[in-house]
Amino acid sequence: MSVEEQYIFSATALCRATGARADQLSALVGEGVLHPIGGPDEDWQFADQALPRTLTALRLARDFDLAPAGVALVMDLLDEIERLRARQRRG
Repeated sequence: MSVEEQYIFSATALCRATGARADQLSALVGEGVLHPIGGPDEDWQFADQALPRTLTALRLARDFDLAPAGVALVMDLLDEIERLRARQRRG
């Protein structure tokens, strides 16, 4: 039996791991790109899936000079593409 471990990042640890600034992280949360576990900003924690998602969001913002709302739109579209691909593989 395999047990998968899930890592939890504090907001500070996620910023360190991705190179994001606190205001960038806050903007991504505000736009719904990232979904923290917990309450107020200083207590935010993020599941391990937030690491690659944050890196992708930062790369989109940098490479295409997107504001957080633009990043959120592109991330939503990428998520939908992945859902459709998964559904196609199953069916």
